[in-house]
Amino acid sequence: MQAVQTPIIPVVADLIRRHPGTISLGQGVVYYNPPPQAEARIAEFLRAPDANKYKPVHGIPQLIDAFSRKLAQENNIPVNADNALFVTAGSNLAFASAVFAITDPGDEIILQTPYYFNHEMAVTMANARPVLVSTLANYQLDLEAIRAAVTPKTKAIVTISPNNPTGAVYPEADLRAVNALCAERGLYHIHDEAYEYFTYDGARHFSPASMPNTAAHTLSLFSLSKAYGFASWRIGFALVPAQLKESMNKILDTQQICAPVISQYAAIGALEAGVAFCRERLHETVKVRALVMEALSKLGDLIEVPEARGAFYFLIRARTDLPPMQVVERLVAQHGVAVVPGSAFGLEHGCALRISYGALTSDTAAEGMRRLIDGLKLLLRR
Repeated sequence: MQAVQTPIIPVVADLIRRHPGTISLGQGVVYYNPPPQAEARIAEFLRAPDANKYKPVHGIPQLIDAFSRKLAQENNIPVNADNALFVTAGSNLAFASAVFAITDPGDEIILQTPYYFNHEMAVTMANARPVLVSTLANYQLDLEAIRAAVTPKTKAIVTISPNNPTGAVYPEADLRAVNALCAERGLYHIHDEAYEYFTYDGARHFSPASMPNTAAHTLSLFSLSKAYGFASWRIGFALVPAQLKESMNKILDTQQICAPVISQYAAIGALEAGVAFCRERLHETVKVRALVMEALSKLGDLIEVPEARGAFYFLIRARTDLPPMQVVERLVAQHGVAVVPGSAFGLEHGCALRISYGALTSDTAAEGMRRLIDGLKLLLRR
C-alpha cells in the first residue's frame, strides 16, 4: 500500500474546506439530482418485508433485468450464457474486482496516459504492474505504442471513452483495433463507459462488446453516478466473460456481499426514467461547456486546450515552470477556485490541469471561470 499514490480528490477537497467559498472545478459530478422515479422505488424498498436482508452477490433480479434491457437497447450488447452481469457499489469496485479476477502478482495491465488515477491505484493494489502508454498530442489512442507495450505478462488493455480525465472520445475504428489486438494476443479488453451519454459536437460513443465474437475477452464497465446523479448512491455494473463469473462472485462476496439494496431499488427507478432524463439535463451541460471553452480562449497561448468532445472535462496544458500541484494550491488559496493537477493522472512533465464542469450551471460557471482565468493569467506570467 505504500506504493499506491494518495487519491487526489480528497486532497483537493481538504484544500477547499480550508478556504470556504471556493468554487470547485475538481471532482467529476453532475449538477442535478436523481430522477423522481428513484425516490418512488425507495418507498417500495421501505415497504418490502425482507428488503433489509442480504441479497444476491450479483444484484437483485429486477435490476439485473433492467440493466440487461439497457445494454440490449442502448449498447447493442446481448446478455446471455457467454457473459455475466454484476451490480457493484460503483464502477470503481467493478474495475478493481475485474483486475483481481484476471491477474496474478506481477502481471501487467496496459493503461493509457493520462490514466484515471483509481484505475492505476487498483492495479498497484492487486500487486500487478500498470504499464503506462502515452496517448497522442490530442489524447487519442496511440495504437502502435499500445501494440508495442504488450509482453508475455500482459493480461489486459484498458480504455475509457468518453475519457476521464481528458474528455477525449475514441473513434469506433480505434476501439475495434484495440479489441482485435486483445483477441489476437489472448488479452482482456477492459472498457470503461461511465460517461457514455456525455458526447458533443457530433462525437459518438461506441461499446466494443457490441461486436460479434467479443464476449470471451471483453469486460464492459458502467456507472449510474454521472448520468443519473447517483454519485453517493454507489451503483455501477460490469459485464464480464462467463469464465470470470466464479472469480467475480468470490471477490464481490468478500468486498461488498451485495451492492446497497436500497440503492439497487433506486437504480431500477432511474432506469425507468431512462436516457431521456439524462439528455434533457445535458442541454445545460452543453451551455456550460461553451462558456468554459469561451473563457479558456481568453488565455490565448498561455495554455493549450486539446480537443475534448466527451465527458465533462478539459485537461489543459499550461505554459509554466510551476509544478501543477503548486498551481492548484495557489488557485484555491488566492483565487477561490479548485482544479485537479495532471500529475495525479500520470503526467510527469509539464503543467496539466483538469477542469471539470459537470457540477456547474450557467450561473456558477461564469463566476468559476472568471476566477480561474484571472488566477491563471497571474500565475502563468511568472
